[in-house]
Amino acid sequence: MGLEVTASTTPLALVEATVVLPIGQDGQLERIAGIEPGVAERLARAARSIGLAGRVGQAGLLPPIDGLAAERFIVVGMGAEHQRSLADVRRGAALAGKLAGEVGASVLAWPIVAVSGSSSAQVAQAIVETTALASYRFHRYRSGEGGTRLRQLVVLGEGAEVEEGIQRGRLTSDAVCFARDLTNEPANVLDPERLSGIAWEMAQETGLACSVYDRALLEELGAGAILAVGRGSRREPRLIHLVYRPDGDVLGRVALVGKAVTFDSGGLSLKPAEGMERMKGDMAGGAAVLAVLRALPALRLPVEVHGVVAAAENLPDGEAFRPGDILRTLSGKTVEVISTDAEGRLLLADALTFAVQQGADLLVDIATLTGACAVALGRSGSGLFASDDSVGQLILQAANEVGERMWALPLWDDYRELLKSEHADLKNTAGRWGAAINAALFLREFTEGRPWAHLDIAGPAWSEQATLFGPAGATGHGVRTLLRFVELWAERRGAAE
Repeated sequence: MGLEVTASTTPLALVEATVVLPIGQDGQLERIAGIEPGVAERLARAARSIGLAGRVGQAGLLPPIDGLAAERFIVVGMGAEHQRSLADVRRGAALAGKLAGEVGASVLAWPIVAVSGSSSAQVAQAIVETTALASYRFHRYRSGEGGTRLRQLVVLGEGAEVEEGIQRGRLTSDAVCFARDLTNEPANVLDPERLSGIAWEMAQETGLACSVYDRALLEELGAGAILAVGRGSRREPRLIHLVYRPDGDVLGRVALVGKAVTFDSGGLSLKPAEGMERMKGDMAGGAAVLAVLRALPALRLPVEVHGVVAAAENLPDGEAFRPGDILRTLSGKTVEVISTDAEGRLLLADALTFAVQQGADLLVDIATLTGACAVALGRSGSGLFASDDSVGQLILQAANEVGERMWALPLWDDYRELLKSEHADLKNTAGRWGAAINAALFLREFTEGRPWAHLDIAGPAWSEQATLFGPAGATGHGVRTLLRFVELWAERRGAAE
């Protein structure tokens, strides 16, 4: 059961919950309705007595205060108001959520704070999103879970903007948690067939159109790359096609394409045993696409969005595809297999071609594609490759607004020579050096010249240890960026009309 979120106009002095107290850079309590000046100064002094001066990143606990109904207080540093950003609010919300969990709080109350250049809706959204993500847990396979968990967030504020921010925060955090749930599922539970079943059920619930291509339909379609990747597993591959169509005029058509390897052993090019258990998470890109499509109907954007997810399990057996094999892709281009562990780009090759066939004006793919990108940017940043600078800038804007870290990387055309094969149109890998760039250049070959962007989320899709923003495991990285990007793209298309 997810976090319940409500708005309240109850004066803070009367709130019976664990209450967050924002402290500014000057060590003074933020302006909060319902707190008398004398009480505010007493709270500020108590915060300073435990070393909290209001710097961003500071947080601590205060016991109940006479005259106030709160069971305890969590003091969080918010920095100077004129320098404060939504990122500071997110950090404060994450710290408050962490402390609330440590003390066993079940209800947390957060007053709206002032952020220069941001509306109350944006502040409320940041508080709701971050608190929900920080309190997320994947415990469905654990028995005997005891203790109190945060179950309710009360946003202390009023007005249409606050309500709007709460609704948007719930929508986006629900989408991220949906992606996390899918990615955290073990591969013995979530195989390509089950993933397609979840997509179908989701479409029925939200009003999306949905088509699922099984092995027979993939053969009829000519999707030789998807079929090859899934050949070594008894769990057959699937191609999932979801469509969000708005009411009224359509301003454009975008396709979001996701890689969903529900388990990646590397195939015959077998991965090392160490860490292979994390390869259930090699479908994080596909999970992100499904999560975005699930949220879109509530946004009612005037653009058509196609979600295309290629799902397969990459295992070695007597039927598995081999290094040296030559595959004919859906586009008609042939690919020589150098490594069966470079399977994600093969899935995406057919998925991108399929998206082109749907008439998409813009293609955006997202995948845990290369370890090289994680080496280059670390575990918290994803690489962005874009054939169109304006599209790339719009994605970076979206990422910056929602607080996800992305960095633009180059598409150097001369590296394309490294993908040439003696016996086919392309090789599926050009070796170690520049591997993330070469993988992106490989994908570009299947975009038919359409504007296209590729997000390599191999680093941030999975966290080895708990962070302020969630537990160890799947992060749902990319969901919030893609949701915001589709909004911005729709706004741009509307302005161009």
